[in-house]
Amino acid sequence: MIDLYYWPTPNGHKITMFLEETGLKYTIHPINIGAGDQFKPEFLEFSPNNRMPAIIDQAPADGGAPVKIFESGAILLYLAEKTGQFLPSDLRKRFDVIQWLMWQMGGLGPMAGQNHHFSQYAPEKLPYAIDRYVKETNRLYGVLNKRLADRDYVAGDYSIADMAAYPWVVPYERQGQKLEDFPHLKRWFETIKAKPATVRAYELGPKVNPTLGKTFTDDQKKVLFGQTASVVKG
Repeated sequence: MIDLYYWPTPNGHKITMFLEETGLKYTIHPINIGAGDQFKPEFLEFSPNNRMPAIIDQAPADGGAPVKIFESGAILLYLAEKTGQFLPSDLRKRFDVIQWLMWQMGGLGPMAGQNHHFSQYAPEKLPYAIDRYVKETNRLYGVLNKRLADRDYVAGDYSIADMAAYPWVVPYERQGQKLEDFPHLKRWFETIKAKPATVRAYELGPKVNPTLGKTFTDDQKKVLFGQTASVVKG
């Protein structure tokens, strides 16, 4: 059994997509990031960066103590290893998947996240910041589009690299992007969107967070943005 500490954000969706694809049994423990659940001591004990998702595998493959993991990329790698799915065993194919997973973790996710922040949430609209991150998101879409020109998925077969990238493309309109500008990416996007496991994963969102899609309140923004080291001090 996997205990999944989750909220319906792009990083949260990555893990439910994987779990729904593989049929692993899991229990969702909502982490309401607008209410500050991510700063509770019991959560920080196994997710020290006060971010979700995080998991606790109550039945690891070695039969030992539960395994606790934070960071969505690490979780995907762990679950792929556990199940033997969506991560090839062949050396070259394996690291093709891993390098594109790292591309998402280090590039698409952070840049799209800053795009969201400055265009949607910042109290002051800063044209330079908005322009900088919209353009960088556009560049990264271009990288992904080129990669997909001669293959169905990012690393050939459907993998954790695709599961990592897809949720960060879902809010493309808020990122100031048009899928029509990226035909290979659009084909890939529509294919993944139609997968039954993807549909099931995204249906969980409004069940866990009935206010999904609504604008953050001022109080929620205070919780989400501008925190310092004081929130994680022991």
